[in-house]
Amino acid sequence: MLHRKPAGDRKTEIVEALLDLADRVGPDRLTTNDIAREIGVTQAAIFRHFPTKADLWLEAGDVIAGRLTQAWGRALASDPTPGGRLRGLIAAQLRQIEAAPALPAILHSRELNVDNAGLRDRFRGLLMQFQGHLVANLEGMISDGSMGARVRAADAAVLLISLVQGVAIRWSLGSRGFSLPDEGMRLLDVQLALFGCREGPG
Repeated sequence: MLHRKPAGDRKTEIVEALLDLADRVGPDRLTTNDIAREIGVTQAAIFRHFPTKADLWLEAGDVIAGRLTQAWGRALASDPTPGGRLRGLIAAQLRQIEAAPALPAILHSRELNVDNAGLRDRFRGLLMQFQGHLVANLEGMISDGSMGARVRAADAAVLLISLVQGVAIRWSLGSRGFSLPDEGMRLLDVQLALFGCREGPG
């Protein structure tokens, strides 16, 4: 007789399988049949826990959001200076992508975002939250003199988000042949230098 997992454990297993398969086959091509085969259950078993595929993606969105916000929270608490917090935020985002390589594809999937308004709103809120953290710390760097005032904090935040997205795409397309956090932080140093940043208050 097969041992039936508790509902909470099974739901976690389903979401983890979704995140893994989203990396291997792509979030837009992923089906509930793929997930069922991956964990050795029937498709009906998936729908017992998640009545629709949209519900499953919403749960995955909540899991992604929880992991990201926790990582950002740790970064914000790890350094007393805005420059240190900024670097911590970027490093945290790069590590999260390295740990869950499907993350950029899921966050920016046109199909998922068009078909699932709840997921779209969840991810839009996440992006705005991350951007807000960056802006606040960039403004702090301007205030303490470690970054010149010639670059607007809001514009700098958009450029840093683009940097993370760009290096993540290059990492993914390049068969992940380099350390994503190391390369991302190296390029962050280049970008901060172009912003006219210094290591500490001037």
